[in-house]
Amino acid sequence: MEDAIVSELRSLRVRRAPATLLPRVLERVGLADGYWRQESPVGPLFVAFNALGICAVARDLRGAAAFEREYHARFNRRICAGGPPRGAVEAVTRRLAGDRRARLHFDLRGCSEFERAVLEKTMEIPRGEVRPYGWVAREIGRPKAVRAVGTALGGNPVPLLIPCHRVVRADGAIGEYALGDAAKRELLQGEGVDVARLERFARGGSRFVGSDTTHIYCLPTCGSARRIAAPHRVEFPSARAAAGAGYRPCKRCRPAFAS
Repeated sequence: MEDAIVSELRSLRVRRAPATLLPRVLERVGLADGYWRQESPVGPLFVAFNALGICAVARDLRGAAAFEREYHARFNRRICAGGPPRGAVEAVTRRLAGDRRARLHFDLRGCSEFERAVLEKTMEIPRGEVRPYGWVAREIGRPKAVRAVGTALGGNPVPLLIPCHRVVRADGAIGEYALGDAAKRELLQGEGVDVARLERFARGGSRFVGSDTTHIYCLPTCGSARRIAAPHRVEFPSARAAAGAGYRPCKRCRPAFAS
């Protein structure tokens, strides 16, 4: 009898679990973050996530294995390829296309309180517009922390979705970007920012644009500034110069914080 049972057991084929099962289990029980590959205006990305939200975005430059190593080195958390949460791909796709109504949750627990404030303020910058680092610093109540703002944006774990590419230097130069300076220029131009014109504007010593009919001045990429007809367009080198000429700051882009 025992021999028959042993023979029967040996004849059974052992079924192996699918290779994707372990990563999914680890991600579901919180022992590993997950990620998926996503197309974007600057090429394919890896989008990492966990139960708290999206936690990292990186360009796919060296493949999945390299991304997993770099992710672990930066966040000290294991990561496995896995299926994205329901609706996540659609929401990310919509956000990349400029739909600010697409709801996304982010896991920024690795950021300091200051860094989170910088990133949250950056999310308020409309598509197709830019703000100087000084604007972000003043808006969060830290006007002297311009360099620290730049450092915080340089460490943005979720570029593109938190649009740090929309923050530029006060002199009009585009500045550095986590996904590459060329990608920053490409993204801004894709959103309708005339980067070359913006740089020429700044090199000429101008920082703000006003309307001689409303006597309101704006940052140059503000939607209100774009509607000013050429005959009524006035340029100013500083907020003080604009105020001295009797102009008041735009309530939409709040340019006084940029000076």
